[in-house]
Amino acid sequence: MTMGTDWDESTLPYGDPRNSETAMDDAPDRYRYILERPVVDRPGAHWTYCGGATALLARLIAKGSGKSLHDFARESLFDPLGMGPTQWAAGPDGEPFAASGARMSVRDLSRIGTLMLSDGQLDGKQIVPAEWIMRCTTPVVSSDELRRYGYQWFLLDVAFGRPKGWAPGRLERMWMAQAEGGQRLFIIPALQLVIALTAGNYSSEDQWIPPTRVLREIVLASVS
Repeated sequence: MTMGTDWDESTLPYGDPRNSETAMDDAPDRYRYILERPVVDRPGAHWTYCGGATALLARLIAKGSGKSLHDFARESLFDPLGMGPTQWAAGPDGEPFAASGARMSVRDLSRIGTLMLSDGQLDGKQIVPAEWIMRCTTPVVSSDELRRYGYQWFLLDVAFGRPKGWAPGRLERMWMAQAEGGQRLFIIPALQLVIALTAGNYSSEDQWIPPTRVLREIVLASVS
């Protein structure tokens, strides 16, 4: 998310054709659209949410493996995790919506969180290299004043418990995957805790409120 290209996916709604991800999906060649965006900032310097970056990653996976993104995900991740039915939505051109098209049950979403907690293992089998889990969850760049970003994961500290004067009762690192509509995957390694939420509050400015309240007022409120 530090490509440095002219990309506006956060200030315009997805229903607006000027939204960069919407324009990418509507383009005759989405990858050409991404790569032709003018460079307006030094690459690697600043974080800007960019579904185009994720689309390029997906294209590299597909080209490198010789399989569709969904087939590769099923073979390398979803099937080894014992997931049920999944889908990966695609555009009229047949190319997947890499940044937003994955569909699975909330229980199966939580399996990804459990895999993260176990350093990429399931039942003693290494599904994802432990080194990659560590790399994904190592802060690389700040995304705002509270969150940092690794490889496709938000990283932040979450406070809970009875305050100790000015200090929180407890402060732990949390890994977070978030999606439009209020969908969330929260992982708190120190608590061995995975919280998976699906929602459909699309295009709502306050879509962040329900998952945040579930996290803070229900789950963390019950942790001593």
